[in-house]
Amino acid sequence: MERVFLEHSFGPFYRPDSRLLILGSFPSVKSREANFFYGHPQNRFWPLIARLCGEDTPGTLEEKKALLTRHRIALYDVIERCSVVGSSDSSIRDVVHADLQPILSGSRIGNRIFVNGAKAYTLYQRYLYPELGIPAEKLPSTSPANAACSLDKLTQSWGEKLNPVLGGPNEHISML
Repeated sequence: MERVFLEHSFGPFYRPDSRLLILGSFPSVKSREANFFYGHPQNRFWPLIARLCGEDTPGTLEEKKALLTRHRIALYDVIERCSVVGSSDSSIRDVVHADLQPILSGSRIGNRIFVNGAKAYTLYQRYLYPELGIPAEKLPSTSPANAACSLDKLTQSWGEKLNPVLGGPNEHISML
């Protein structure tokens, strides 16, 4: 595959009552094809969020959006434009970061920002933290490239970070 310069092909997902923002790095090839977040069928994001919310894994785009809406979760990416080879986070260059101000001012997220994976966290720290001054919590990547981390391990790690926001270890995201 060759390096191409791409613009984010779909906007952020948030509502005025969103209270939690999860950021990825940049949409994968499969996500760009699906025109929505975490489109690769082997990415564990949707099964993980469903598990944390106490729901069934959504299959359709409408079901995914409904799950996010019910639990007041916003999604976007750190990068708005970049050059990239395929879906490889390690190949990302020429970064133009996303503008999170419309999301933050148009919702109730406040300082509840989480990033999905080490690359997204590094990019957030480099480009967005200096501008926003809002610390983000790093979560282990749900990508199939992070195969060493099982869904159970992801659930434990994400739960440890999200539970303080959720109000306790037995609370679901819907309790935000």
